[in-house]
Amino acid sequence: MFDLTPEQKQIRGLARELAQSDIRARAAEVDRSEEYPHDNVKLLTGAGFMGMCIPQEYGGQGASYLDAVLVVEEMAKACGVTGRIVVEGNMGAIGAICAYGSKKQIERIVPLVLAGDKPAICITEPGSGSAATDMTTVAVKKGDKYILNGVKHWITGGGVSKAHLIFAQVEESGERLGIGGFIAVRGEDAGLRIGRREPAMGLRGIPETEVIFEDLEIPADMALIPPEGLRRGFAGLMNAYNGQRVGAGTVALGVAVGAYDAAREYLKLRQQFGRPIAEFQGLQWMVADMDVALEAARLMLWRAALSGADFPDPLQAARAKLM
Repeated sequence: MFDLTPEQKQIRGLARELAQSDIRARAAEVDRSEEYPHDNVKLLTGAGFMGMCIPQEYGGQGASYLDAVLVVEEMAKACGVTGRIVVEGNMGAIGAICAYGSKKQIERIVPLVLAGDKPAICITEPGSGSAATDMTTVAVKKGDKYILNGVKHWITGGGVSKAHLIFAQVEESGERLGIGGFIAVRGEDAGLRIGRREPAMGLRGIPETEVIFEDLEIPADMALIPPEGLRRGFAGLMNAYNGQRVGAGTVALGVAVGAYDAAREYLKLRQQFGRPIAEFQGLQWMVADMDVALEAARLMLWRAALSGADFPDPLQAARAKLM
């Protein structure tokens, strides 16, 4: 069904080589220490795996989502956190900015990503989750700027990410106009503060935090409005998020494949009744079922990655992530 090009096979091979050497060697310590793997990010950046999907005219490779997915799976086999970093260095916020953003917006954020930054996409709130109608973060238009106030929750990369794409209700002259995206850079835009870090059960090397906006001033030219306009702004911005859904599904696939590979090796080594347990038919059935499930998930993810024009088709992305 899918034939990878020679270039894609090369990308996957390079990613596998890096993942199975330096990345794997650090994976357990990243989980134990709960520290962001800056050394891994330097390796990803040097290999050209951050900002792969950025158009060539802005310094990227113009790679496809499938190209990025191949890298994500290989990284996640060895280290789920590193796989997730590759996702957000190629999909989600940076995808939305490259698709909907002005030249000025793109040129502000792209250098950060190409240098290794993992942009944070700020949607979820403490009381509303990702429900657009209940979103309380508000951006009030005042002259040539927006003033943002509110709190986001469970923001991946809080305190690590420099670039932020913030979803907020837009208000002008007392009227709510819809939801827009707002581009901010930590350390450059006053009023963006990182709150408490929440404990996580998995992917512990990447922080999940509150991000707090206190009279955060965003110039009007840093407002990211999709073609549908503010009334359909949330839907338009979430179309860009479909790429990240494919990425998240691929991280899960990579982690599962890594566990599957480890289990197969153990079956060959573990002896019982004088022979490797890999020879026991009951375990062979389990391994076969796992293999089929993993291959089915991979095919659905690849299909989703190739669907759509600017972003993966929403239905294909949802199916693939669910699988």
